[in-house]
Amino acid sequence: MLIFAAISGFLFVALGAFGAHVLSNTLGANEMAWIRTGLEYQGFHTLAILALAVAMLRQVSLWFYWSGALLALGILFFSGSLYCLALSHLKFWVYVTPVGGMCFLIGWVLMLIGALRLRKKAERHE
Repeated sequence: MLIFAAISGFLFVALGAFGAHVLSNTLGANEMAWIRTGLEYQGFHTLAILALAVAMLRQVSLWFYWSGALLALGILFFSGSLYCLALSHLKFWVYVTPVGGMCFLIGWVLMLIGALRLRKKAERHE
């Protein structure tokens, strides 16, 4: 998870800079909005994956593992499809974006379940 967070963070910054300095001169307003939305979701979910990775260093949790995996898939499908849509105009990508959104939602639910289970475990040990 730390490796994915590092790569995603790097790509987030690189694509953000590329978008601001290069793509903004060639793409229209809609395409730039898709890029910005993809970056926003990638940034937030990269931080969430980073937090899960740090939490997993302290306490291994299958719930957190799968949460991180689903959030990573969400980044690939949601943000990736928006980037591809902006750059290619292939309408196929609009069908991939909701799959990524569903991955995000499932990832957050799995994180919640993992957090509640950790809380229960901590209460039992008090």
